[in-house]
Amino acid sequence: MGGFQELFGCAAQATAQAPGRVNLLGEHTDYNLGLVLPLAIPRRVVIEVARSRDGWHRFHSVQLDATVAFADGAPAPEGFATYLNGCIEVLRSRGQRVPAVLVRVDSDVPIGAGLSSSAALEVAMLRALRALLDLEIDDEQIAHVAHQAENQYAGVSCGILDQMASSFADADRMLYLDTRSLERRLLPLPAGAALLIVDSGEPRSLAASGYNQRRAECERAAGLLGLASLRDLPDIAATRQLPAPLDRRARHVFSENERVRRAASGVDAATFGALMAQSHASLSADYEVSTPGLDALVAALRADGEVFGAKLTGAGFGGACVALVRSGRAADVAARLGSGFGATHPDVAVLLAT
Repeated sequence: MGGFQELFGCAAQATAQAPGRVNLLGEHTDYNLGLVLPLAIPRRVVIEVARSRDGWHRFHSVQLDATVAFADGAPAPEGFATYLNGCIEVLRSRGQRVPAVLVRVDSDVPIGAGLSSSAALEVAMLRALRALLDLEIDDEQIAHVAHQAENQYAGVSCGILDQMASSFADADRMLYLDTRSLERRLLPLPAGAALLIVDSGEPRSLAASGYNQRRAECERAAGLLGLASLRDLPDIAATRQLPAPLDRRARHVFSENERVRRAASGVDAATFGALMAQSHASLSADYEVSTPGLDALVAALRADGEVFGAKLTGAGFGGACVALVRSGRAADVAARLGSGFGATHPDVAVLLAT
């Protein structure tokens, strides 16, 4: 594993990092201008950067053990370089002068697990460029640039949840975020509770999945109801006017926003866990983004007496589940899961036990 000097023959001129995130409630609500409740995880993308001396971009990923090189202004190769170059191009479109750069990426945020590895990559890249070039851009602007880069260059029509979480979330407190107004505040986890994050072993790609289709369905549902966004649904009864499956998509968005509101008002761990269970059921039945593997993992977690609630986290179609567990018991729950459910599902892996 080569360091920056070994890779590029010069020292890094700036370094920055950004965390992944786990979303506790508020799945698929952000692109509907709704409410979300993420929390940062203690896994990060670290980026080192320096100016290129020959007008070529060179990006190296430690985890992939891969280096890509391309002339400044040329399209980036598919993969992690797309996200990095997207950040550069969006900055340029906003009037910033950004030269060709050398980049080394080191990350322990799992890829494809639903923990926002791409947003962490984008935010870390933008923070590194801010430090390198002394850009006048704050953390909220960084989130917007990262969001635009993912939409335009990675081809994922995501909302701004992941980029705002990577910019502002705390590893010890939940970030309540209104994705329309960007009102935000940090809230404590329920008393006596901790988190367990488990990878189902089913990787997924948002751009290649039904993610963009779900967004289009929501936009169509809002249009049929004469709304700018499903955030403006007056009540759940209004969803009955819609044809299937748009009625189910809208029902999920409305009920998920209500769950975030209730959780953010301050509830005990058992109530919060019940809200997580309701969220997963809605994601599975109404939004249809779960999988048999995710459903089975959630059921196994919920069967443990130390678990208050569990659900898929992130966009679904594979990836990870998050469980709210009794404080001090996460490691025990993980061990029982490994010896029981894990015996027949060898790809399942514990990512975090707080």
